[in-house]
Amino acid sequence: MELAYYSDYAVRLVNSEEPARGKDALTSVEAIRDLFGGNSSAARRATDSDVTRFRGVRARLRAVFDAADGGDETLAVDLLNSLLLEFPVSPQISGHDFRDDDGRPLWHMHLADHPSNATAGYAAIAAMGLAFHLTEYGVDRLGLCEAAPCRNAYLDTSTNRSRRYCSDRCATRANVAAYRARKRLEADRSRSTGRAADSAQRASANGER
Repeated sequence: MELAYYSDYAVRLVNSEEPARGKDALTSVEAIRDLFGGNSSAARRATDSDVTRFRGVRARLRAVFDAADGGDETLAVDLLNSLLLEFPVSPQISGHDFRDDDGRPLWHMHLADHPSNATAGYAAIAAMGLAFHLTEYGVDRLGLCEAAPCRNAYLDTSTNRSRRYCSDRCATRANVAAYRARKRLEADRSRSTGRAADSAQRASANGER
């Protein structure tokens, strides 16, 4: 599995809730299993008890993104370290069923979670994936969408660290809103200028009389 795959665990969980809109998709065992994606064996461990536990981990992961987005690098790292301590993983070398041209396994690092329950397994992978991303690319690569009221989490993989939105949809919506705001401002200024010119003309006319 690639680094991006692991860190995406954290993003998927955080974005299962939209606090500003009062939406929460994490309401059932099925919703939890969907978060695991292709990891069906881990998803099968999920029970009703995991719904509450997943929500708790989600709040803690969002706090990491909040701290990073607010520029508090130390707090983001401290919060993530607390998750890593509570939900450890075991690195393993895996080859799965893939083979190279010589018929050998394509060896790669795999994070093995602890199967005590679905929450512990998911949290371990999500925290470790986020930690890999943070240490490789920097805390400022963890962001929250600027297109209010979205605030979805994202991982900035742009070459110039310029990402500000979680999706193209939010970027378009924000750009349209900014364009409309500029047009309103221009219209207000035009009306103000017109009123000032009218006042000046009236004052001039009164002076001539």
